[in-house]
Amino acid sequence: MNRILNRLAVLTATGATVLAVVRWPRMATWGATPVEAEGPIAGDELVPGAKYRTTHAVTVHSAVEAVWPWLVQMGQGRGGLYSYDWLENVFGLHMHSADRVVPELQHLEVGDVVRMVPEGTQPDLSFSVLRVEPPRLLVLGTTESRETVLASGMPYPAWTFELRPLDKDTTRLVVRFQSDFAPTVVGWLLNKYALEPVHCAMERKMLLGIKERAERAA
Repeated sequence: MNRILNRLAVLTATGATVLAVVRWPRMATWGATPVEAEGPIAGDELVPGAKYRTTHAVTVHSAVEAVWPWLVQMGQGRGGLYSYDWLENVFGLHMHSADRVVPELQHLEVGDVVRMVPEGTQPDLSFSVLRVEPPRLLVLGTTESRETVLASGMPYPAWTFELRPLDKDTTRLVVRFQSDFAPTVVGWLLNKYALEPVHCAMERKMLLGIKERAERAA
C-alpha cells in the first residue's frame, strides 16, 4: 500500500511540474495586468534575486477601507485564508475562513506572526509582519537572515498585499509572492515548478474569497 501511495505521490508531483512548465506564464500572472506583473511593488527589495515570483490580482467592487479588514485578519487560528478550507483541513491545518470581519483580529503590528499551519507543526510555515500601512499595504516575510533560512532548507520569502483604489468604490487587490532558494535541481523543482500549480490555485481562490466577502459586506 505504501509503495502505491509513494508512486501516486511521484506521479502527482511529476504531473504538477509538467503543468507548471507548460503554463507557467499564465499561472504566474493570473488576473494581473502587464503593468502590475512587471512593475515594482513593496517587498521587491527584500528578495532582490528572487528565483520564484508571481503576481496575482483581482478587482473588488468595494472601497479600499472595506477590503483591508479581510487582509488584516488572515492566518491560521485567525480569519483563515479564504481558500479551500476542506483541502487544507485534510492535511490537519484546522483552517476556518471567517465570513465576517472579526473586531478582535483587526490589530496587526510589525513583528506579529501570521501562521499558515498550527503552532508546533513542522515545518513551521509562518510569516512575520514586516510592513503594515493601513489601509493599503501588508508585507509578510521572515525576520531571519537569508543565509539562515536557506541553510535550513526553506525558501527565503516575501509576500505582499497591496490595495490600489481605482475610484471610491473600486479596488485592485494585487498580491506578489516571491522567494529565493538553493539553486539545486531539487530546489528548482520543489520551490518553483511543483509549487506553482498549487500556489496559483490556492491564491486565486483566496483573492476571489476576499472579493466575494468584501463585496457582500458592502
